[in-house]
Amino acid sequence: MKELDSGIALSCAGCGVSLQSERQEEAGYLPESALKREPVICQRCFRIRNYNEASSVAVDQDDFLRLLGSIGETDSLVVHIVDLYDFEGSLISGLQRFVGNNPVLLVVNKVDLLPKSMNLNRIRNWVQQQAKAEGLRTVDIVLCSAKRNIGFDHVIEALERHRKGRDVYVVGATNVGKSTLINRLIRDYSDLERELTTSRYPGTTLDAVHIPLDDDKDIIDTPGIVYASRMTEIVPRSFLQSLLPDKSIKPLVYQLNDKQTLFISSLVRFDFVEGERQSFTLYISNALNVHRTKLERADELYKEHRGELLGAPSREELDEMPAWTRHSLRIPRGAKKDIFIAGLGWIQANGTTGAIVDLYAPKGIKVLMRDSLI
Repeated sequence: MKELDSGIALSCAGCGVSLQSERQEEAGYLPESALKREPVICQRCFRIRNYNEASSVAVDQDDFLRLLGSIGETDSLVVHIVDLYDFEGSLISGLQRFVGNNPVLLVVNKVDLLPKSMNLNRIRNWVQQQAKAEGLRTVDIVLCSAKRNIGFDHVIEALERHRKGRDVYVVGATNVGKSTLINRLIRDYSDLERELTTSRYPGTTLDAVHIPLDDDKDIIDTPGIVYASRMTEIVPRSFLQSLLPDKSIKPLVYQLNDKQTLFISSLVRFDFVEGERQSFTLYISNALNVHRTKLERADELYKEHRGELLGAPSREELDEMPAWTRHSLRIPRGAKKDIFIAGLGWIQANGTTGAIVDLYAPKGIKVLMRDSLI
């Protein structure tokens, strides 16, 4: 372990992990020659920052739970960042239990991915209802896009209003834009000249990163929680760029008769089993391929053309992923519902006559029916 003259271990300025130069396969590794580099960052962060290259190093789960559980022992403001595009997939289940009586500011990122015509007040009300249903007590909800600089002034205002001289803990799942938002806070809310490592890969931040504020308090960036129930965590990393939209989604509308099937690449199959002719709208990355066929041909089509005609990932990569499991859902008459697939997006049922649908997704991926966001 390399140490400063004061005897304090060096930490990576990008991900916060303690640095070491002996075990290349473990977190925090950097060559001794790199200690003179400014800022001092581990080899993993250097590769992510300069080459957008992923690393297989993961944070120890026991350390992570200890870190998250310690928040309840502090007097802090907790900022929970969620991804609006993947709301149920990125919301931390049971967060209230971890943070105790500390106030929670819910920052809903990536609002820029929704169609530009969306009413933000309606979205905020929807988020409030969903968060309440999950048992999360919030002092405020702020919609923003850290990447597009939308609503960030409201994030700063909410921090000023609710912090009241306390430390700020920032928590969130992987790939919700947490480090991007933290980097904006560093530039706008702290005089510290540094930048966290940001990438499209899960688990970029490996340990708590303390960012000093002007009043001797800190913003503490915690590691992203990895939820295996999200599609983003199980697809090949080379495919993440196609799965994660980086600009406003163009909804795809399909008029379907019953006994018709939609394939979303080779990842998900959607069967309209029973109901009157109606439309279904797909809110997914526009880089994904969608293929329509008859239900009676779906099994054969998938067997012959998965990973090829139906779209990536490849057959070999699909074989490394969990096998499909079926979710049978009944959409009530007169109800406007979304069928949500964690880490992928959702399918909106637009009909008022009800429907019975089956959705096939890799085993373990969270699939649920919810009130429509849009």
